[in-house]
Amino acid sequence: MTNVTSQSPSSPQASDANLPTSHKHQNAVVLLSGGLDSVTCLYWAKARYAAVTAVSFNYGQRHNSELVAAKAIAEAAEVNHRIIDIDIAQLGGSSLTDHSMIVPDGDADKFPDKKRDEIDNDAIPNTYVPARNTIFLSYALAVAEVTDANHIVIGVSSVDYSGYPDCRPEYIAAFEHMANLATKAGVTGHHLSIQTPLQQLSKAKTIELGLSLGVDYGQTISCYRADINGLACGVCDSCALRRQGFAQAGVTDPTLYQS
Repeated sequence: MTNVTSQSPSSPQASDANLPTSHKHQNAVVLLSGGLDSVTCLYWAKARYAAVTAVSFNYGQRHNSELVAAKAIAEAAEVNHRIIDIDIAQLGGSSLTDHSMIVPDGDADKFPDKKRDEIDNDAIPNTYVPARNTIFLSYALAVAEVTDANHIVIGVSSVDYSGYPDCRPEYIAAFEHMANLATKAGVTGHHLSIQTPLQQLSKAKTIELGLSLGVDYGQTISCYRADINGLACGVCDSCALRRQGFAQAGVTDPTLYQS
């Protein structure tokens, strides 16, 4: 089942007056998890494109607090929002979908930092969900076709991340190439691009960008172990990166943590 919330088209912000005219008349699809990165991407897209559709997934994740946040964020941002139901959990292989697995505590000092070639299987935490970005991008690609969107925006980064293989520039480039070969839009000259505005940004720089665009990070939920009230655990990979980002940006962390 797909839940759709319709909102008014987003308007480019005055600060982006120098954007190519073509962008201002094009549409975009944004992958919106409800976390820090995806919300930054949502506001980045709102500032660039004529209309934005946010897409979230109910995929069998450990908690649905992030979906509650995503819905509220999309409403506040006044963008179209679709929540798509898919069941990745039945495949297993990740602590984010398999409750028999333990979500590990994070250590930001051990996360990769532009050293992709040094990452091996043992360095990728069990919070990696097999093929998740490929599945999500494929659905976003379909949404882009039916909404006449030229762009899909995803909040991947190869600077501050947990070593996930589907967050790397070479993967994004390969998916974009495939997308333009495998769709009606692509083969009829309606080129589609995958936009990764955070690809080379640290969490601190991402936060600075978001604040410049008017993002309220107090609305976001990034924690892998958030409770039913959306309170963060403060110690998982995602929380560790988020804490570090606010500290390095010199910004007060608005996250609500479990006691």
